[in-house]
Amino acid sequence: MPKFVIEREIPGAGKLTKDQLHAISQTSCGVLRQMGPEIQWVESFVTDDKIYCIYNAPDEAAVRKHAQLGGFPANRVSQVRTMIDPTTAE
Repeated sequence: MPKFVIEREIPGAGKLTKDQLHAISQTSCGVLRQMGPEIQWVESFVTDDKIYCIYNAPDEAAVRKHAQLGGFPANRVSQVRTMIDPTTAE
């Protein structure tokens, strides 16, 4: 299944409280349950003003539908073409 990186512009994201992040996560998981197993949230990285999310999904449209249903921004959705890590250098 294709993997996507979603860039969400959320001013002050790095200052969100544990309770706020919990609520956002619950909303996301609820939408994912509605949409079915073909879309999966892998993990997210919170920075000062953005959240970068990694999703497995059949296509970009599914990622954007999840964002719309959850009320989340999806300012940029990029499909991962390949992955590298330190072992790539070996």
